[in-house]
Amino acid sequence: MSSSSLPRRSLLLGAGLVMAAPQMVLAQGAKPRVRMMTSLGPITIELEDKRAPLTSANFLRYVDAKAYDGGSFFRAARNDWAPTQGTIVAQPPAKSRPFAPIRHESTTMTGLSHVHGAISLGRFAPGTATNTFFICLGDQTFLDAQPGEPGDNLGYAVFGKVVSGLSNAQKILAQPTGGETKFVEQKDQWLKKPVIIETARRA
Repeated sequence: MSSSSLPRRSLLLGAGLVMAAPQMVLAQGAKPRVRMMTSLGPITIELEDKRAPLTSANFLRYVDAKAYDGGSFFRAARNDWAPTQGTIVAQPPAKSRPFAPIRHESTTMTGLSHVHGAISLGRFAPGTATNTFFICLGDQTFLDAQPGEPGDNLGYAVFGKVVSGLSNAQKILAQPTGGETKFVEQKDQWLKKPVIIETARRA
């Protein structure tokens, strides 16, 4: 199976959508970092708040609301051609109400890419992204915007990278899959036992 055959649109799920966009002014200075404590160890993420300001602010809004506490990494989409590579997908707990969706910041706008360690925001159609995110393990650049391609070619919105805990992210990718899902294209990608996000806080 080649990378071009992976359903790009199936990368992300989210719950409930409402319309509007967050307005948040991020602090000047160093790039913000978020430390997630998971049941398989910590993962620290550095956000590209200057290059992807809207998407970074959106993520921090959920972090500051403690919305990811009790959430989980529920999906491990391993590449058929390289099983130690792929994406791990996370979301808040089901009881968490999402904020309004945000405008899509494509990789052509930000200059960022779905390389090893990148964190990106999931979506259905452009402008529907809320709180589901994924981490790339191995380069997944076919998830970047692909100008000139037919259909929805805007890709996903990278907004940072993992700076510590990639080995723990790799452990999540290796967890047993085959969990129940209603999405046919995601069969054998949902974890049998989701990896819990215990806390997510600014570092």
